[in-house]
Amino acid sequence: MLIFAANNNTTMNYFSSDFKLGILGGGQLGKMLLADTRKFDIQTYVLDPSEEAPSRIGCNKFFQGNLMGFDTVYEFGKKADVLTFEIELVNLEALEKLESEGTKVYPSPKTLRNIQNKGRQKDFYKTHNIPTAPFQRFQTLEQLKTSLEKNNTTLPFVWKSAEFGYDGNGVKIVRTATDLANLPDVECIAEEMIPFKNELAVIVVRNPKGEIKTYPVVEMEFHPEANQVEYVICPARIDDKVAAKAREVALKVSEAFEHVGLLAVEMFQTENDDILVNEVAPRPHNSGHYSIEASYTSQFENHLRAILDLPLGNTESKVAGIMVNLVGEEGHSGQVVYKNIEQILAIDGVTPHIYGKRETRPFRKMGHVTIVNEDITKARTTAEEVKKLIRVISNS
Repeated sequence: MLIFAANNNTTMNYFSSDFKLGILGGGQLGKMLLADTRKFDIQTYVLDPSEEAPSRIGCNKFFQGNLMGFDTVYEFGKKADVLTFEIELVNLEALEKLESEGTKVYPSPKTLRNIQNKGRQKDFYKTHNIPTAPFQRFQTLEQLKTSLEKNNTTLPFVWKSAEFGYDGNGVKIVRTATDLANLPDVECIAEEMIPFKNELAVIVVRNPKGEIKTYPVVEMEFHPEANQVEYVICPARIDDKVAAKAREVALKVSEAFEHVGLLAVEMFQTENDDILVNEVAPRPHNSGHYSIEASYTSQFENHLRAILDLPLGNTESKVAGIMVNLVGEEGHSGQVVYKNIEQILAIDGVTPHIYGKRETRPFRKMGHVTIVNEDITKARTTAEEVKKLIRVISNS
């Protein structure tokens, strides 16, 4: 789906020029985004707290600093012509000041403010009539416990930390009151558990002119313990009517947030084939990694096109694609070893992406593997083979 706004004749020379793109966060998402800035010869500055950030090898200039520090983010942002981020945990006040002084920040601080806190994000869905699971907000864990004791909250439910959750952290299924015992006393939400057939995601890309496109619906299979995505399957193995509904809901979410860049919309397909929005991420996302090999235009290139207000690329798939997450194996911490990687490289249609993190630990995201095939069933079989073969362990 395309929507074009009035033509904007004010253009900037991004390519092989003095233009500078600033990226807040230097993890694997930044590293993969930088591959496309290199392709277009766009100057890049990266800020990250770790001196060993994966993005360090791919940018023109790297700065080490606290992403939540006002002065650090503000001073970094002044060096850039356009500012984007690969992680939501950045100082909002600094972004707002930079934007007020003329720096282009995409997605905007306004969009990020509505997303950064999960309680606020859920309120946003309710206000804009976006379908989502029923929920309650609590300022502290103690408030939640009191509500449970008074029978104002019903078991079971999904506990989510309102802030600072990522990669399955900050989420727990609560079946009994004792499940609350070791949770942090922070602002949180209790979300009703919804029986569902599938967990789905749609990535929407939108530029400042208002051009907007969606990627195909993907299906996500999660690790039962770590609450992390193990497989992303594109196209999702669902009815066409359900897929159309999911893309329609994703567009509604995008229009409500008025985002620029990528917006990953994670959803549940209920037993009745309704679509409920789980949460969103205003950046490149794990559910779109398959697009590097399987799509005409990867999510990373389209994020770049969108924030620079360039024409968006084709979001359709050339071939079926499945992504397998590579995470640190349980019982292993230390210098990483990718065991049997030579074996998976020998399989047709298999492409590994290693993120550049030297130290592994249990369930830490260390890379991913994409499997492409014209037949989604064959791709899924190969993905299972890859999952069994490769092991992310330590050398100790």
